[in-house]
Amino acid sequence: MFTFVGKLVVYGWNFLFNHEVSPLRHIPDVAIRHYVLQALGLMWAISFAVATGSYTFLAASVIGHTVLIAAAAITVATWTAAIAKPELYLFGSARKGQDRSAGLNKL
Repeated sequence: MFTFVGKLVVYGWNFLFNHEVSPLRHIPDVAIRHYVLQALGLMWAISFAVATGSYTFLAASVIGHTVLIAAAAITVATWTAAIAKPELYLFGSARKGQDRSAGLNKL
């Protein structure tokens, strides 16, 4: 089992990084071959750095979006309750006994 995995790792390494085994072997100039390998390596390093950064800030993004969605849901629930049962908002109010139309006439 370990020899199979070891051979697989060595083969993968050689396929990627050995200029005599990789598909880059078809480029005749060794300097250009090396340049292309370096450019690909830089590209992959940047790609993994961006991906890691995205995964790191993903949690903050999810929490932020959850808070915004919750705020919107609470707003809709408040408006719906105000339309359906406005008396819910009179708890502890000094204006319990006041008529609604009386308050509007003062304006």
